[in-house]
Amino acid sequence: MSAIHYAKTNWGFDWGSAKIERCCSDLKKGWVVLSLETPKHKHGNLLQIYVTKTGKVRISDAHGEWFKIRKEKP
Repeated sequence: MSAIHYAKTNWGFDWGSAKIERCCSDLKKGWVVLSLETPKHKHGNLLQIYVTKTGKVRISDAHGEWFKIRKEKP
């Protein structure tokens, strides 16, 4: 079994084929935007993850925000 590549960067870290970085944040309001880049999501199509101080998470890419699929009520 080979070891997974890990390296710290100025704004985040590399983990295997994933690169996670802090794009921007507001300490006063408590939110942060992270970018997640992989071989399948790179350059103009990286994932952006917005996290509020209460823990709400919103994920988006070049095509827009991702939404949780809601199950229909029986």
